[in-house]
Amino acid sequence: MSLMSKIAVAHSLDTPAQPRPESTSRIHLEETGFKGPNSTARISILTGGGDKPYALGLAAALIEQGVAFDFIGSDYVDDPSLHNQALVHFLNLRGDQDTKSGRLSKAWRVLKYYAKLIAYAASARPKIFHILWNNKFELFDRTLLLLYYKLLGKKLVLTAHNVNTAARDSADTALNRLSLRTQYSLADYIFVHTEKMKAELLRDFPAPDSKVIVIPFGINNTLPNTALTAVGARQRLGLGRADKVILFFGNIAPYKGVEYLASAWAEVAPKMSDARLVIAGRLKAQDASYWDDIHQTLVAGDLGRRVLEKIEYIPDEDVEIYFKAADVLILPYTTIFQSGVLFLGYSFGLPVIAADVGSLKEDIIEGETGFVFPPRSATHLAKALTEFFRSDLYLQLSQRRQKIRDFANDRYSWSKVAKITTACYSKLLHHD
Repeated sequence: MSLMSKIAVAHSLDTPAQPRPESTSRIHLEETGFKGPNSTARISILTGGGDKPYALGLAAALIEQGVAFDFIGSDYVDDPSLHNQALVHFLNLRGDQDTKSGRLSKAWRVLKYYAKLIAYAASARPKIFHILWNNKFELFDRTLLLLYYKLLGKKLVLTAHNVNTAARDSADTALNRLSLRTQYSLADYIFVHTEKMKAELLRDFPAPDSKVIVIPFGINNTLPNTALTAVGARQRLGLGRADKVILFFGNIAPYKGVEYLASAWAEVAPKMSDARLVIAGRLKAQDASYWDDIHQTLVAGDLGRRVLEKIEYIPDEDVEIYFKAADVLILPYTTIFQSGVLFLGYSFGLPVIAADVGSLKEDIIEGETGFVFPPRSATHLAKALTEFFRSDLYLQLSQRRQKIRDFANDRYSWSKVAKITTACYSKLLHHD
């Protein structure tokens, strides 16, 4: 099936059976006080102070739906679009999150935040608290804090971007599972991004099928996207106009499988003299030894001079440089359900080569938006890279980029996310 044909049927691929987005029109939202700046049933969006693209994407979509809401954020997620807007009440409870602060300063900052959050909840008008991410202390957030919200009579909607992050990171414990079970049992609706995520949640943390809702992962459309060209982006990174640029982007951690990319690079690079590898992303302190071994593989022999390492946090305003300079994005993950980096790449029209883990294969149209390879296999990744650079997808990349953007903007549109989300809000208010 062609890419444009896929776009035509994308709605049938993403809409969950329950609740149907159309149910929004059957519930008279104005009668429940759901919509409008004078609404007594405001929604509260609790962002945890991070994931700016997702938080702002959802906020913009809810504004388009006419939903009034409080937005509990931080300096990081603050944005002009949240101000001078009748539907939005922005509350910067988290404030500064400077990672360079001392331990005592960080501890005091977090304690003040929790105090503000608890005080806010006690007097907040919203009947629904939509939790996008938990805060600093996961065990407290999943248990006592949620119980507190419930005692205040709040309805809880939870977006579970990961079903069990600790299991993914090989750090699961009985206490972690117990806290997750509590969190999922207290939530009135749980949003997940794929059917596989729903299946795992229902298997490991039993819950009524009707309260676990699959919603698309909204396309990342909040990061700066200026008039910078691919040529200009490459110049800023010191890359040649004719280079074949391979990009790995995002936090560097063992589950990301970067070691397989390094081994594949060692196999491909000698046969492809014009190839360049760019690795950009932050490394957590506990993963330093993991990266050290990968770095040694990357710089072995003469190949190191063709590797650009930016092992640091990439500011929002610089993200477009990497995605516009690249020809292809690599996701060599060993375990994951869905990747926000994939959708970030799509938003810039960048094709992807991804390991067949989680639901990544469902988001890639072979030969049209990218390629898939067996996970934990440097040899298969090397073959996929070779195939990509011989394919029409690469040879016609300048024309294909817009088709990839069109596909992603339709299939993962925030308007679709908002319709499903508001349908759930409405049901909670309607049955209050």
